[in-house]
Amino acid sequence: MATQSLPHGDSAGTIMGHPKGLFVLFFAEMWERFSYYGMRALLIFYLVQHWLFTDSEASIIYGAYTALVYIAPVVGGYLADRYLGQRKAVLFGAILLTFGHFFMAFEGDGGQQTAIINVFWLALALIIVGSGFLKANISVMVGQLYPRTDIRRDPAYTIFYMGINLGAAAGSLLCGYLGMHPDWGWSWGFGAAGIGMLLGLVVFIWGKPLLLGRGEPKDPAKLAGGREWVIYGAGLAMVALCWLAIQYQELVGWVLAIFGLALVAYVLFIAVARLHPHERDRIFAAMFLIFVSIVFWALFEQAGSSLNLFTDRHVDTGGVPAAMFQSINAIYIVLLAPVFAAVWTWLARRGWEPSTPMKFGLGVIQVGLGFLVLVWGSQSVGISVATPVLFIFLIYLLHTTGELCLSPVGLSAMNRLSPAHMASLIMGTWFFASATGNFAAGLIAAATGAEGVGEEAGKQVVLDVYSTVGWYAVAIGVGVMVISPLVKKLMHLDTLKDDEAVDHLPGETEAGLEPQEAGFNNPDLRRT
Repeated sequence: MATQSLPHGDSAGTIMGHPKGLFVLFFAEMWERFSYYGMRALLIFYLVQHWLFTDSEASIIYGAYTALVYIAPVVGGYLADRYLGQRKAVLFGAILLTFGHFFMAFEGDGGQQTAIINVFWLALALIIVGSGFLKANISVMVGQLYPRTDIRRDPAYTIFYMGINLGAAAGSLLCGYLGMHPDWGWSWGFGAAGIGMLLGLVVFIWGKPLLLGRGEPKDPAKLAGGREWVIYGAGLAMVALCWLAIQYQELVGWVLAIFGLALVAYVLFIAVARLHPHERDRIFAAMFLIFVSIVFWALFEQAGSSLNLFTDRHVDTGGVPAAMFQSINAIYIVLLAPVFAAVWTWLARRGWEPSTPMKFGLGVIQVGLGFLVLVWGSQSVGISVATPVLFIFLIYLLHTTGELCLSPVGLSAMNRLSPAHMASLIMGTWFFASATGNFAAGLIAAATGAEGVGEEAGKQVVLDVYSTVGWYAVAIGVGVMVISPLVKKLMHLDTLKDDEAVDHLPGETEAGLEPQEAGFNNPDLRRT
């Protein structure tokens, strides 16, 4: 179905000067993010306190889960692009997510010997695959509501990302409160996440007429003869595969290692053997940024695992459940993303804006400084004294500012640096690197596990790990900044042509909490 033959996005009416369909997508994604981040805020505690995994075991499970969540959208985006269309893919993903979140509420008696733990693994698998179908496609539909030259496109993405961040903050606060409150418990916290996802599904189904045919299959003939159900069956087969993978986390690690190395080798071979020297150099620059991003995400993603546990055990939270502090990042994004966008624009007009490699270096330095500030704050009051909660706000502040230096420009850099015929391959490598970073985050968090050594000794183990990774991050970030002029030179920005690259992805300045959303799989951005 060609987009040009569809009615104008405003045909169903407008709200605040934007198509009503935008707000259908806004509320559907807001409730989906409410459920996802609400569940994620509780997950590490659920693994440790209910299923009785050790800190190390729980951290690796958490890392494998988040890694698979990052890989799944590559498959979901491909199937939507080639066969289903975005709307059907989002609907299928939302149904899987609704079942997954509700299954999380079946807690049983706890412990790893009970059969009900298989329902828990199934819930995680449903959420992984559901996220893959939904996350890869719903932001694409935002762009489809507007002509490519419509000046409202960027403000539309700003509104959309506000829904993401509001949902993430509210989900962490409400689900975190209910799940960790002694009078309510896990089933209430995860049940609230399930209700949020159900509301998102209802809004999306109810609002279908307001989408005016956006996101429908490009070639409906490909779905004829029961082939659509074959694709849904393939989705369920992915659920079964993820159900197995999440229980054998080493398998996920080996898959990431083997396929990651093969992917990098293939990209470099293509760059060296087949590309013009300038295009080859840009691929080298992109691969450098991809490797730096792995370091960043490996440290940043401590938030949901080791930092969550540290907050619960060693921080004076004043009785506030630790899971609720997972909302801080989303709140900072809401407050700071417009500020960063304005600052970059102001600097660019004066020719002072840092280069992309320089921003990556700044991001890695800040994520390292966040850990060092927490270590300093904890040691300044004494190892036997609960760490003041101020330092949790400070580490999240530094991690968020680091994220806003690196994440929004990452996808844009991949798009600008890759030649047209390699755009999907480079974008896939970027997401594979994000998944690798998340899995590495689980391994780092596992190193903070110190069961059976006492509270003070356990706290010291965590601080020692944080101090080590913090200093390494600062050193790596400084190194990236030092060689950033060389990397910038490899980018050959002076010879990029307008028809070779899109300078900015829709919504990239608002990305942060959801870097994988900005422009992902967007057909409007494909170059010919």
